[in-house]
Amino acid sequence: MPQKAAIYARVSTPDQHVETQLYQLRELAARCGFEVVREYTDVGVSGSRARRPALDAMLADAHRGRFSIVLVAAFDRVARSVKHFLTVMDELNDLGIEFVSARENIDTSGPMGRMFVTIIGCIAELERSLIVERIKAGMRRRRLEGYRLGRVPLDVDRDAIVRDRLSGNSLTEVSKRHGVSRASVVRWVREARQRSAPVEQFQPMPVTVAAESMV
Repeated sequence: MPQKAAIYARVSTPDQHVETQLYQLRELAARCGFEVVREYTDVGVSGSRARRPALDAMLADAHRGRFSIVLVAAFDRVARSVKHFLTVMDELNDLGIEFVSARENIDTSGPMGRMFVTIIGCIAELERSLIVERIKAGMRRRRLEGYRLGRVPLDVDRDAIVRDRLSGNSLTEVSKRHGVSRASVVRWVREARQRSAPVEQFQPMPVTVAAESMV
């Protein structure tokens, strides 16, 4: 009877393709003769975030004994730090669940595998820290050189956009005509209405004098 395996995959941004990891891990499971009982995927979840819904669900199912092996594409897909990574490894080890990483070609079924897990986890965290520091250093240098950081503000005529929308044009028509998103059109129209609301609200009401009072 084949061993039951779970696949865990994570990508940091929604525009990345989690299927790339899943395809690789499905092939690995097929080569090893594992039966994949479930795939857990966290999409758009940064490596620094503590909460990962799919990882939490995978660990919960591990406690229920639904599989005996966890397959991942790489160590850095699993945890936000070496400490967190080793905590996950300890939890899986206490449950008798093996951990297999495709990129590092290591499993934790033996003491050597456990040693390599610790070493490579430390290297992965160091690499991630160096990348973050290089990015921060580059941003500081660009700021000192006088360059603007972040997105350039849109050069659009907001009043014209609001007029086009309020005149009856659809969201899609207005957004295409001015080269902005539909959400931006909705926001600018709402802001324009909020700015004009107080004026409309506090306009004096016409006073009607009864004919009898003039007598």
